[in-house]
Amino acid sequence: MSSDKVYQMDFAKVYNLLVDKARRKGRTRQEVDEIFRWLTGYSQEALEEMLTKPTAYGDFFKNAPQPNENRKLIKGVVCGIRVENIEEPLMREIRYLDKLVDELAKGKAMDKILRH
Repeated sequence: MSSDKVYQMDFAKVYNLLVDKARRKGRTRQEVDEIFRWLTGYSQEALEEMLTKPTAYGDFFKNAPQPNENRKLIKGVVCGIRVENIEEPLMREIRYLDKLVDELAKGKAMDKILRH
């Protein structure tokens, strides 16, 4: 799938897929929301509002109010690619989120997922 197609995907659809992935592994929507808030700086209210209106996935990240500085500590492989080596900044942001949700689904503790 091309980057442009990923950026144009509906945010609510992707969000629901990520929540479903976490729930299948015994985790909660609240934990997924905490990851979204930590990574992007959105409030819970803003996050919920974005789920009710058409929002492109790329725009969700482009408009993030306060991307967490510690997101740069996220390392590892997602879809066979090392997230820290992704050159395109917007795609790197998207893959950071993928990596964090993967860690959640694998049972990692929240204090380890949210790099402090």
